[in-house]
Amino acid sequence: MTRFNAWNVIKNGLNGQSGWSRQWRDPEPKSNYDVIIVGGGLHGLATAFYLAKNHNIKNVAVLEKGWIGGGNAGRNTTIVRSNYMMPGNHEFYEHSLKLWENLSHELNYNVMFSQRAHVSLFHSPGARDSAARRYNVMRLHGTDAELWDLKTLKKKIPHLNYDDSRFPILGAAVQRRAGNARHDAVAWGYARAADSLGVDILQNCEVTGITRKNGSIESIQTSRGTIKGKKVGFAVAGNTSVLWQMAELGNLPIESHKLQAFVTESIKPLLDQVVVYGVGGAHFYISQSDKGSMVFGGDLDWYKSYAQRGNLPIVQDSAEAAMAILPCLGRIRLLRHWAGVMDMTMDGSFFICKTPISNLYLNAGWNYGGFKASPASGWYFADLIANENPHNYVHNHNLERFEKGINIDERGAGPDPKLHG
Repeated sequence: MTRFNAWNVIKNGLNGQSGWSRQWRDPEPKSNYDVIIVGGGLHGLATAFYLAKNHNIKNVAVLEKGWIGGGNAGRNTTIVRSNYMMPGNHEFYEHSLKLWENLSHELNYNVMFSQRAHVSLFHSPGARDSAARRYNVMRLHGTDAELWDLKTLKKKIPHLNYDDSRFPILGAAVQRRAGNARHDAVAWGYARAADSLGVDILQNCEVTGITRKNGSIESIQTSRGTIKGKKVGFAVAGNTSVLWQMAELGNLPIESHKLQAFVTESIKPLLDQVVVYGVGGAHFYISQSDKGSMVFGGDLDWYKSYAQRGNLPIVQDSAEAAMAILPCLGRIRLLRHWAGVMDMTMDGSFFICKTPISNLYLNAGWNYGGFKASPASGWYFADLIANENPHNYVHNHNLERFEKGINIDERGAGPDPKLHG
């Protein structure tokens, strides 16, 4: 693997880009591994990388049924933030944001992390008070957080609809260190970094069966043969329930919904920040990509599905939400839209935990938080697999929390998965 530096970039610019080597191997599966990670998305790749880097566990396989970056890793709106309030959640996402801030250097790959600020609009005095409570908690934990009044917001983002909007804009809660990254670059960066440490990344390797023996997983049947592993981790987002039932574990407190995202044609610089709002049944978030496209999304489809395609009702809903605050968008054309499969939990928070099977570990239930959580998810999941004990930040993010009455509900939306967007 070529290590990126200024000299290599200049040299290959002069020789027609002919000097680059393959960025990760395409190995044949071994018969045995110390750890098998099912799922070659951002969470699975990050877990494999931190297993090798932090814990010196390098005999690791990542099984991906398609290709790297072909699942939810490439089907999101790439927002990174840590404006969470609940104990455990706040510390977890703040650690993730700190990992993001050094990730390009750590992986020797430009993940294009742009700290352009996350601006969450509020539309009523009550919403302002709620935002102030959340952001004061963040500040007490040492996380950057501020409130912009209407005058400041107009100066920073002058082209929002301040005059006749359906939802009057009163100001915004802002986290300046938040922003965006390039989703496929993050996947490629983790893949090449993990590969360089000895991890086998097995693409087109779909799990077709699981063999259990004496309370543990003995082997995994795949489209590329049977593979044995001492430990197995699931990190497959919306398909978690499928593998869970394959392992004969019954049902999970997870529903699989699809979330659509949209990309427009490229336009001149319009929006320097990530802008978000949610009020009166509307939910919307938007930013501008490095290529000039407007990237935006909104609510889940409120029915369970494994589809990865869009539909017209959500197109209309998201377009209306966009026009409500940025009427100028009405003149640009939509290029494409798609859906990712979201694993929605009953309280809107994730699972990083052990399971009823002694050598099986679960990483799931990311709801809307999966992309931004990728570095910390891999960090803490690797820590759990290596050390058998959950870190204090994630010790309540287990399957038993509902039995104990522990709800890590950031929105206070209640036990309805589709409301935790």
